[in-house]
Amino acid sequence: MNIKIQRSLAVVSAAALVFGVASASTAQAAKHKAKVVYIAYQGPLSGGEASTGIDEQNAVKYAVKLFNARSENKKKFNVKVVSVDDQGDPAVASTVAPGIGANKNVLGVVGPAYSGATIASLPYYKAGGLVLISPSATRVSLTDPTSPDFGGPVFHRVVGKDDLQGPALAKYATQGVSSAKVFVFDDQSAYAVPLRGYVEAGLKKVAGASVVGGDSVPNTTTDFSPTIAKIKTSGATVVIYTGYYSQAAVFIKQLRDSGSTAIFAGGDGVFNQEFPKLAGAAAEGSRITGVGGLAGISKKLEADFKKQMGVSSGVYSVESFDAANILLEGIKKGNTTRAKMLKFVKSYKGKSVSGNKIVFDKNGDISYGLFAGFTSKGGVLVNTGIVK
Repeated sequence: MNIKIQRSLAVVSAAALVFGVASASTAQAAKHKAKVVYIAYQGPLSGGEASTGIDEQNAVKYAVKLFNARSENKKKFNVKVVSVDDQGDPAVASTVAPGIGANKNVLGVVGPAYSGATIASLPYYKAGGLVLISPSATRVSLTDPTSPDFGGPVFHRVVGKDDLQGPALAKYATQGVSSAKVFVFDDQSAYAVPLRGYVEAGLKKVAGASVVGGDSVPNTTTDFSPTIAKIKTSGATVVIYTGYYSQAAVFIKQLRDSGSTAIFAGGDGVFNQEFPKLAGAAAEGSRITGVGGLAGISKKLEADFKKQMGVSSGVYSVESFDAANILLEGIKKGNTTRAKMLKFVKSYKGKSVSGNKIVFDKNGDISYGLFAGFTSKGGVLVNTGIVK
């Protein structure tokens, strides 16, 4: 995927939206006799994690394109997507979220994509009563009313959470490994640290498996030799990393260069086709847990997606498409204020493009949350089925 080309897609900054778009939208609505309304996508559209954000945003734009093309919608609404680039970084998220939160033209957000960025953005979106539907933020505390990270009443997600993913990753990483000796490490992010805890708890329930070591390194690490030395000393036969794909690609190259043949596994932060591309041959055989994304769209829909968008669908495409369609259904039914849209989403009952029933509980969690296993084979991630 050519990220530079994808980045050239029109990106409306929060400041531009606040100061320039409202008046333009009024004139355009009058011209086309259709009400211009806005939904936003928030995620990493630049930086090391950009591939995930671009994949997600493409699915949102595809959903909007289909909506705007339908004859029953054309005369009533003209939906536009506002791009909010937080680079997957909480520090950046806290600078872009205020403008979006304050501007009432944005009726809802697909995102934020990452848990840390979600936590940083929540105060501004709560204050603005702006509904969020994340396709990929899996941190458990986001829907835990006893946690300071709780996103209610605005936060919702169409993805499972890490108390389900942790045990699934533990099982998948050690599958077929006799008396697995496991080393687990994280990248110190709001996503990776708690996921590591759920993985280690899950390993306790895997027959014969034992945790023989662990580490925690900054997500800016480029030299993993200290961690690799710990892995070798521990005698680990399985290594599980709970961070993101860009760092995982650097790590796995160095691990293989060290001579280690330990199985490498990662969570949905590593779940991206850029991982095997960046890591090359070193990624072969890696085990990754992820969600619908790479395998949930029918061949017919995938062909149309590629025709309309010029690229194939990617990670979290199903989830992003679903999230956008919920907001679009709300618009179709006339929910063109934030208060009405929030009420609509909270009571939404419908179906995912994958066929699953979508209903949110009172804390914003989806009614299902299965994780599949993927392995890197021939330079691509291949779905091996739901981890049970």
